[in-house]
Amino acid sequence: MLERIWRASLAPLVAAAAAILISSIALFISGNNPVNAFLEMWKTIDSTQSVVIIINTAVPLYVSGVAVAIGFKMNLFNIGSNGQYILAALFAGWAGAAVSLPPLLHVPFVFLVAMSVGGSWALIAGILNVTRNVNVVVSTIMLNYIGIGLTAFLLSEYFRDDANGGLVAQTKVMPKSAQLPALNPLFELFGFNFAPGVQVLGFLPFAILLGVLYYILLNRSLFGYELKLSGMNADAALSAGVNPKKMVLITLFMSGAVAGMIGLPFLIADPTFLKYGDAFPFQLGFTGLGLALLGRNSPVGIAAAAVVWATIERATQRLGPLGIPPEIGKILQGSFLLAAVIAYEVVRRRNDAAAAEEAARATSVDRSPPPQTEPSPIGVSS
Repeated sequence: MLERIWRASLAPLVAAAAAILISSIALFISGNNPVNAFLEMWKTIDSTQSVVIIINTAVPLYVSGVAVAIGFKMNLFNIGSNGQYILAALFAGWAGAAVSLPPLLHVPFVFLVAMSVGGSWALIAGILNVTRNVNVVVSTIMLNYIGIGLTAFLLSEYFRDDANGGLVAQTKVMPKSAQLPALNPLFELFGFNFAPGVQVLGFLPFAILLGVLYYILLNRSLFGYELKLSGMNADAALSAGVNPKKMVLITLFMSGAVAGMIGLPFLIADPTFLKYGDAFPFQLGFTGLGLALLGRNSPVGIAAAAVVWATIERATQRLGPLGIPPEIGKILQGSFLLAAVIAYEVVRRRNDAAAAEEAARATSVDRSPPPQTEPSPIGVSS
């Protein structure tokens, strides 16, 4: 048990050490003391407010990582999650503000719109793949640009809020019935106290539920087995009665549907947004690619990677006013990602070699001649 824990922890520990070392070198080059910089980072995150901000920041990143990981499970690289969630956020923001429903129906309606748009946009890449053999990586990258351009056009021409003369390109604000309440009262029952203005966003339970469903569906169900089999060997899947082309379509639709949820924490839970506009976050889909790699497509691993990523973002916010280049945060994130990918690969090869050696010893046959026995006298059984 301890050996398994050590093996699982080795790669992240090596990656963290490498990231700190590389960032320290960058700090030295910029004329700053690494020890002082890291102490300032620690001071920034050492508060309840920072912990809440980190959690709120990690939630959409986690959803983004899960969206990409669904495709990875079938060896499909859905690079288009960024365009999928931006287009989905626009339609969900517009549709959610355009209807009047009770809260128990309004929130699911927004979810349905976002997931349908995101899944449908990803499905285009799946259809191109199974009908014309277009590479999924290429098609999803190109669909990113089309989706972003289409979103800008629709927002400018059709979905813009005309209030205040329409000077700001944004949709209408979500009505109260479409908003998720903060989770502060729930945490306060357990003795946690929050400063004014600090809120644990209400989307957190949905992110946890997403991780549970992802684990059960992809790792503990027949569908998950068929999905992974189709990704590993399409011919073997076909001979086993699984249609690999159908699985491509289902997988990409699922990946896009989850990607459509990336923007929902801002649309229906974050009081500083509650609408789609020019200030909406636009790069979360690309971040999810790195988080899925860091988390090894595991829901727990992706969650840990998202928290680490959000922690670095929060910790480095204080560096700029102190005269320390804030780009250190990007260096820390990038070097951690690169070092983790390399470390995971090295550890995987080492474990595979050890497993192969152990299997060879277990299956080896003793080829020495059998021991000689004295022949039995005639008529006497031995």
